[in-house]
Amino acid sequence: MTIGIGTQNTTTNTVTGGIVIKELKLLEKYLPKTGKYADIDFRLDWQNATSGPPITNGMIANKIQIGMMGDYPLLVNGATGQQNKGNETELVAVIAYNAFGAGNGVVVHKDSPYYQLSDLKGTTVSVPFGSAAHGMLLQAMQARGWNDGYWNLVSQSPEVGTTNLQEKKIDAHADFVPFAELLPYRGFARKIFDGAETKIPTFHGIVMRKDFSARYPEVAVAYIKAMMEADDWVRKNPKLAAEKIQEWTKIEKEVAYIFLGPGGIHTLDPSIKPMLVDSVRTAYGVLKKMNRVKEFDVDGWVNETYVRQAFKERGQDYDAQKQTLANYDIGGIDPVCKKPITRPREAGEIWIEGGDIVALSSTACTFMGIRKYESEGKKIAVSYVFDKALGIKVFADKAFYSVAGTDPAKLEIVPFLLKKDAEAYAGKAGAVVATYTDVLAKMGK
Repeated sequence: MTIGIGTQNTTTNTVTGGIVIKELKLLEKYLPKTGKYADIDFRLDWQNATSGPPITNGMIANKIQIGMMGDYPLLVNGATGQQNKGNETELVAVIAYNAFGAGNGVVVHKDSPYYQLSDLKGTTVSVPFGSAAHGMLLQAMQARGWNDGYWNLVSQSPEVGTTNLQEKKIDAHADFVPFAELLPYRGFARKIFDGAETKIPTFHGIVMRKDFSARYPEVAVAYIKAMMEADDWVRKNPKLAAEKIQEWTKIEKEVAYIFLGPGGIHTLDPSIKPMLVDSVRTAYGVLKKMNRVKEFDVDGWVNETYVRQAFKERGQDYDAQKQTLANYDIGGIDPVCKKPITRPREAGEIWIEGGDIVALSSTACTFMGIRKYESEGKKIAVSYVFDKALGIKVFADKAFYSVAGTDPAKLEIVPFLLKKDAEAYAGKAGAVVATYTDVLAKMGK
């Protein structure tokens, strides 16, 4: 028996629902082998796509029985299934989420004069149509009262949008995970809008054909248990996980880590939380208003049966997990400032090239660490801090800072992803806005 599984290997937040399960052979570990399954020879047909729509097409054609994608494509997947009787799908588990919408984003060329969404009036903005990032843009437009003519919106895949932005053929590119982090990391782009500004949760989830999961419920449970083990594997050694994810997907380890490492942008959690279902209802309202989707019964599409059973078989409390938004956090002792890390959302991390990831207790201590390690001749691969306004992990060298004080040893350094947020905070604090390079200069040698 062949099981078609539609994955999105380069969409970092789906990796524990797809490529990690595949590479670690976790589904084989959990597939049922007794009773009615004793004589079934399972064959796994892994089908990789760069976005959700092709997976939905495969599911409706019954070439794919298990698929994974972001929230807006999930909605379209569910609605399409309900319109095609006999080919209905259901949401059986979540892979990863951000409670405020972080993950999707808008980037411009690093030399661009644009710093926020409103700057893009009259420009050409590309986005993969039908994607979670497209949904984010539509929602942001509706929230601001902008009509379709506010900008020239064109459909481009991540690969095409990336090239066109690099060559300055478009003014901005909106995309889903990991591209709004990946393109700035690669050095030619700057993020000017993050989905966290919408304050509407975003997530990636697992959908299955209803006829498949109903006929083989133990397989549905096995898949979710495999994903839960994949989550555990990432959390146990996030540095190793990021390195393996780079090997398997070609997405740089430093980018995978910003999403899935401690305090990462997305939280690995299979439970189907009410706020996530509500976000689908919000998305449905956005698309319905624009006549982009037909009738859709959200409650009839969600099925928690298999994820509940997976939790039960692992001895975990599903209802308790549904209530928590906890992620795993940065911890330990700061080796530079010599103190315990007690406020993980004010902490930082330094990834030394070819070496360890060092956890620091504050932004200031992170910069002191960068100075220290560089003076010892070590190369910094990347460093991370937390945005004060949005609460998300950001690349330190891509952030803007509010800096107060004159004594290099006592600077108050507050990081922000967006320049406007840094300016607003600095204005109230009587501080100055600085770039990463500026901060290092202020700290002296």
